[in-house]
Amino acid sequence: MRLVTRFELASRSLSELLALHREIFNALAATAPGSAERRNCLASLETLNAEIASRALRP
Repeated sequence: MRLVTRFELASRSLSELLALHREIFNALAATAPGSAERRNCLASLETLNAEIASRALRP
């Protein structure tokens, strides 16, 4: 899995972000502990969570 950046997420809708979150979360479950792929999944989930949270703060 490649790393997802905040720049990529900026143009996506909330429903797309949630679908991507589910996809990456499922990919995370299939990774080996300590692998680069697992680190990318975890970092991507952290980025997604930050983007989703920032949208929740908007009026």
